[in-house]
Amino acid sequence: MQHQVLIVGGGTAGITVAARLLRARPDLDVAVVEPSEHHYYQPIWTLVGAGAVPREASVRDEAEVMPAEATWIHNAVVTFDPESNGVVLENGDRVEYEYLVVAAGIQLDWKAIPGLAESVGSGGVCSNYSFETVNSTWEAIRTFKGGTAIFTQPNTPVKCGGAPQKIMYLAADYFRRHGLANKTRIIFGSASEGIFSVEKYARTLRKVLQRYGVETYFLHNLVELHPERREAVFQHVTTGERVTFTYDMIHVTPPQSAPDVIKASPLADAEGWVDVDPYTLRHTRYPNVFSLGDCSNLPTSKTGAAIRKQAPVLVENLLAVMDGREPGARYDGYTSCPLVTGYGRLVLAEFDYEGRPRESFPFDQSQERYTMYLLKKYVLPEMYWAGMLKGVA
Repeated sequence: MQHQVLIVGGGTAGITVAARLLRARPDLDVAVVEPSEHHYYQPIWTLVGAGAVPREASVRDEAEVMPAEATWIHNAVVTFDPESNGVVLENGDRVEYEYLVVAAGIQLDWKAIPGLAESVGSGGVCSNYSFETVNSTWEAIRTFKGGTAIFTQPNTPVKCGGAPQKIMYLAADYFRRHGLANKTRIIFGSASEGIFSVEKYARTLRKVLQRYGVETYFLHNLVELHPERREAVFQHVTTGERVTFTYDMIHVTPPQSAPDVIKASPLADAEGWVDVDPYTLRHTRYPNVFSLGDCSNLPTSKTGAAIRKQAPVLVENLLAVMDGREPGARYDGYTSCPLVTGYGRLVLAEFDYEGRPRESFPFDQSQERYTMYLLKKYVLPEMYWAGMLKGVA
């Protein structure tokens, strides 16, 4: 098998790039390698975990989002061979390409924390980070009767850096509305240095933490779970000191990394991510290879909003290279994080590589707003399914 453009990954990044390429040049031979039967709109899982949206709203058949003009290779890549412009599939087939786009997403390393993989989804251990476990979060919140509720953020890059704290605010709001605030201790154990990297939004979030009475343990990474004793062990990332908390519920954001197949490939940087130029999205060593989204080493938050800005740049630059020109489009690091701070409240953070706010609306987006909550719940999902995945938004 051989294709002009081979896209590895049929998630947000892969489908968006495929759609944009085929809109620009309908005669292109584009193939997408994707093993899954289903496609997920993962940003809505925050609201699913809080009982505000049904889980079924987040999933559609992969066939429904795959561009009709693209060839869907219903398999998975097990080996990248960029020296010979090919990949090897799980079934042993080899697929060759003229140009490669790597959009393989991020890997959830549930087993990296002893006790997590076998306990998530039961016994008060929950997580919004998979379709299979997200309903367990709502179950844990809904049945909580008071005690200690812990929320974690690991010492690795994660899908949507704000998601670990969003569900905490929603849970805290739910507890307050149901008379549990005075019976509840809320702990945020985060390996990060602070609540948010951009000070304009961090100022608001510190007030939110104070409003809900959250105890913050920054530079604390979850390293062990003892579900039989309902204990969570955290380790300070600089001193190595450990502290153990007992919990009645714990929402765990699992450690995450580049997919193993990329780590083992010549495409990877020292940390295992696809090594690309941060502005052109072109590989630093293989000129016919591009990458975007969660599997790349772009130094910005791993969000769907970032992909929405990366995809047009990648497509423009890929087409330029195909035409014998140098890539001229530049990605400035734009990303967005809709920080839900309660039911009906949201801070819409938007910023670039330099941490400078890049706001879309003519008002101060660092303030909590009901309109921005409606944007996340109703507008952004429709923009995703009907616009972004069609290559028009």
